[in-house]
Amino acid sequence: MRFYDRERELKNLDRIEELSLSEAQMTIMVGRRRIGKTQLLLKNTEQKPTLYFFVTRKSENLLCRDFIEEIVTKLNVPIGEYSSFGKLFEHLMILAKERHFNLIIDEFQEFTHINNSVFSEMQKHWDLHKKSSKINLLISGSIYSLMHKIFEDKKEPLFSRAGQIIHLKPFNVSVLREILSDYNPNHTNEDLLTLYSLTGGVAWYVELFMKFKAFTFDEMISLIASEDSPFINEGKNLLIEEFGKEYTIYFSILECIARGLTTRGEIESYLGQIEISGYLTRLERDFSLIKQQRTIFAKPSSKQVRYYIEDNFITFWFRFIYKYQNFIESGSYKLLENIIRRDYNAFSGLMLERYFKSKYRESGQYTNLGSFWDRKGENEIDLIAVNELDRTAEFIEIKRNSSRINFKDLEKKTSYFLKHTNECKGYTISYKGLSLEDM
Repeated sequence: MRFYDRERELKNLDRIEELSLSEAQMTIMVGRRRIGKTQLLLKNTEQKPTLYFFVTRKSENLLCRDFIEEIVTKLNVPIGEYSSFGKLFEHLMILAKERHFNLIIDEFQEFTHINNSVFSEMQKHWDLHKKSSKINLLISGSIYSLMHKIFEDKKEPLFSRAGQIIHLKPFNVSVLREILSDYNPNHTNEDLLTLYSLTGGVAWYVELFMKFKAFTFDEMISLIASEDSPFINEGKNLLIEEFGKEYTIYFSILECIARGLTTRGEIESYLGQIEISGYLTRLERDFSLIKQQRTIFAKPSSKQVRYYIEDNFITFWFRFIYKYQNFIESGSYKLLENIIRRDYNAFSGLMLERYFKSKYRESGQYTNLGSFWDRKGENEIDLIAVNELDRTAEFIEIKRNSSRINFKDLEKKTSYFLKHTNECKGYTISYKGLSLEDM
C-alpha cells in the first residue's frame, strides 16, 4: 500500500528538522501499535542522513553492537567499541556538532527492561551538548503507559526535555474513503463502513485488508474470522504487555464496555460488584484506551457518565473475538463468522454514529459536538452539532436504514432537551436524519 495522508505531520517534522540545523531537537512520537509511527518517521527522513535504532529486548552490549554497525554503515565514520548506550549517545551528540543527522530510536520504552539508567544518562548528555549539537532526535514508542511515564512524569529525568510530543492518530474517514476507492472504485457505503468499523483507520489493519484483497463487507468479515486471520490474537498482543499481571480484570472491563455496559454501576454489577473505579481511571489516564462521555453541555463534574472504548478495532475484538474465545479454541471459526454476521448490524450501527461524529468533527464547522440522554434513557439524541457563533444547532438521528428515522420522535426529544437543559435558547434549530446512504 502506498503512503497515504500525514501531510500535516510531515510538514511539522520538516520544520523541526530545520530547527535542528542550529540546535539539537528532541521529538517524541507516541501512538498505539500498528498506527504507522515508524513508516511516518522513515518517510520523513528518506534521502537524508539518518540512523535508525530499533530497541529490542537483548543485552545492552548486543544492542550497542547493532547500533554501532548502523552508525558505521550510514555515516561512514569509525565509532569504536561501546557496551553502554549512554556513552554511545554522548558520542553521537558530540559527533553532531560537526555534522547534522537524524537519529530515530524506535520502541524507546524497551530501555525500561534493559537498563533503566539509560534515561538519566541521556538527560545528562542532552543537557550538556544540546546547544552546540545538530542532532535531530526522533523517539518513537508504542507502550503508552511507559512513554507517558518516561516523558511526562515530573519525577523522571527526561521530563520536559522533548520539544514536541506528537500523538499520532488513525486515518480519518476521508482518507479511508480515498484508500478504498483506489483499491475498489465500485465499493459500497457498506464496504466503507465495514473498513471503518473493523480498523478505525489504523494503518496496518487497513493495509492488511488491501493486501489480502478484502475490499467488500463479505470479504472483510471472512478474513477477520478465518483460522489464519492475523486479527485473532491481536488484542492480546496489543494489551497484555500494557496491563501486566492484572490483565484479566482489565480485559473483563473492556469486554463489558464493548458489549454495551457503559456505566460504572452496570459493569460492577455484571462483574459481581467488584470495585473498578481505580481500573477505569488507569484505563483512561495511563493506557488511553477508554474515555468518559457526558451529555453535551454537561459540567465536567457531572456524574452522568458513560464509558466507551475509543479504538474501533479493540471494541470489535472484545465484542466478538475475546467474548467467543471458546469458539476459537475449539476451531469453530465458521461459527465465529456466523456470530459476527448475525450481530454485525447492531455493532455497525454504533460505528455509524462514530463515523458521522468523526465526519462532522473533520468539517471544522461546529463549536460543540456531542450526544444527549436523560437519566431514564427515554430521551436520547445521537448527535447534536452546535455553532455558537452563528447560533445554530442541528439535532440528528442516525440509523443504518433511513426508513427507521423518526422525525416526530426526534422533535419530541429535542423539545425535552431544550426544556430541561436551558441550552440553545434563541438558536435556529434544524433536524436531520443520517443513514448509510449519507456516508
